[in-house]
Amino acid sequence: MKEILEKPPTVEGATGPQKGAGYPPIERRSSTFDPKVLQRVLDGDHVEIRNWVKQLITQPEFRYYDGNDMAVQRRQVVSWTKRIADAGIGRIFLPRSLGGEENVPKFMAAFETLTFHDISLVIKLGVQFGLFAGSVQQLGSEYHHQKYLPDAAAAKLMGCFAMTEIGHGSNVQCLETTAVYDRANDCFVLDSPTYSAGKNFIGNAADDGRLATVFAQLEVNGQKHGVHAFVVSIRDEHGSPFPGVTIEDNGLKMGLNGVDNGRIWFDHVKVPRVEMLNRFANVTVDGQYRSDIQSQTARFFTMIGTLVSGRISMAATANSAAKSALTIAIRYAARRRQFGAPRASQETLLLDYSGHQRRLCPLLANVFALDFALKYLIEQKETAHTGSSRPLETLAAGLKAFTTWNTTQTIQTCREACGGEGYMAVNRLSALKADTDICTTFEGDNTVLMQLVAKNLLSDFKEKLKEMRPAQMAGFFVDQRLTAIAKRNPALTLNIVERHLRDADFQLMMLRLRETTTLFSAAQKFRYLTARRKLDPYAAFARMQRELLELAYAHVERVILERFAQAISTVQSPPVKQALKRLCDLFALSRIELHKGWYLEHGSLTGLKSAAITRTVDKLCQEVRQDAVQLVDSFGIPDSCLAAPIAL
Repeated sequence: MKEILEKPPTVEGATGPQKGAGYPPIERRSSTFDPKVLQRVLDGDHVEIRNWVKQLITQPEFRYYDGNDMAVQRRQVVSWTKRIADAGIGRIFLPRSLGGEENVPKFMAAFETLTFHDISLVIKLGVQFGLFAGSVQQLGSEYHHQKYLPDAAAAKLMGCFAMTEIGHGSNVQCLETTAVYDRANDCFVLDSPTYSAGKNFIGNAADDGRLATVFAQLEVNGQKHGVHAFVVSIRDEHGSPFPGVTIEDNGLKMGLNGVDNGRIWFDHVKVPRVEMLNRFANVTVDGQYRSDIQSQTARFFTMIGTLVSGRISMAATANSAAKSALTIAIRYAARRRQFGAPRASQETLLLDYSGHQRRLCPLLANVFALDFALKYLIEQKETAHTGSSRPLETLAAGLKAFTTWNTTQTIQTCREACGGEGYMAVNRLSALKADTDICTTFEGDNTVLMQLVAKNLLSDFKEKLKEMRPAQMAGFFVDQRLTAIAKRNPALTLNIVERHLRDADFQLMMLRLRETTTLFSAAQKFRYLTARRKLDPYAAFARMQRELLELAYAHVERVILERFAQAISTVQSPPVKQALKRLCDLFALSRIELHKGWYLEHGSLTGLKSAAITRTVDKLCQEVRQDAVQLVDSFGIPDSCLAAPIAL
């Protein structure tokens, strides 16, 4: 990494964090573990890059801009982007053939840590490195790598990722933009035939992007081949759009105003043939279309599958933002006092109220659980092979949706838990709220992603049944029914002993029961609608969206719990392991409590046991409260990044 302690450039309107003089001290009770040891567990294998990023973003040049001038904020963010690129972070994702590390887990660790600073910066970096450079790297050939990636990694050549259209967001296969091959000129003619074909909400488009990876419907010799990607020049070196390219600024947004989002239309723009990203398909010198993947649908999903890193980074970004919000809210609750017993010498800390514990402690358990689940997802991304990406796609879609929804809920709860102080811009919860709200629809609308999860699960289930002989299939269904009946045994449903409720096997069994039952139910309804009612698959899925979403939630919750429990088993420090086990119990029992209506309807809980689970959740919140400040300390967020006076 390059030297990061050079003299920083001055940025107009920038201010540093102001420490909250006059606030009472944060009460740190005797903890059951050392937060530094837990931080080492959370930092994992990439502690060096995390510390390097923290050293960089705590330099004076990274002081927050607190003003409301969008142009100034954009200049601030692009200045940070180039500073980070200049320090060498782009090497982490570059191919080894270009002198890079090609280390996605390390890059994700840097990304998570950068989120502790400014989310506009993180999104800007995500567009430049993850989407633009990432699409060139994943979809292009050596020609494209050599031509574009070194300058993209150095932020000397800014680019954008033009997939989403005004009329088509999630339904990428039906994009309207066309790319027709012109053999006489050996080029593609890129065109936006309608207003709704305009590329929309494209980061780096409004001001800084000179190139764009553009997704369009390819047509060669009168034959349509579906969506392909092209590297298209949209601006000259002076910032003026090229002829045929119309760019419009999206303007002021709810948040992320340091990112220059825009719309782009193309009017018969000529793109050289060699600028088609041709890893999975190519148009030859003599104008013939070639691809080793014969199915247009399979080719499309193979191409899209290589871009799954965007969803992973979005989830990691959101979870880091939730950590920041919880650190602010929990530290504030450990110093702010309100009301108290009549003869008490002082008022009661907010964090000592059971209602306050109930608001914050389960959310704290969630971010720890998601931290380990996302680490597992990143590991799976590294071992996945092109052409067998459905399990990875399912996991990435589910965790992206669950994590970003959880972040939205967490930040709102933290804002409320801090009262009027949480509403003050200086305490950063408003910025966290505004900047992360879009995460629920960035990289795929969460509801659509959860439906994708469920459809993939049903497809996997159908394929599993196809591989069975009739006798095996009959035995499989009998085993499933007997298992479900056994789990409704009174010996189990009436057991309210706390040791049993806090047993990992019981917790996993309950989440697996909900997943398998909803899977069987959804499969039966789909079969009924298609076989009996004669609906086509699209119409059948449209009729059962409630069931699909319920299945997806059940699946994702089970995966998160499994990964959390597995991660705890590898922890060497007994005190840290015990602290994490309390959080894992709280995560598991909170999910069961949340869905107790379902469990009661299906006979897997009695009213007596449901009440016992609620009591145990209350007790776990009290236990977690004792370590709450040390738990958020273990996130290792620098004070200058947190920047909220109520939490310093």
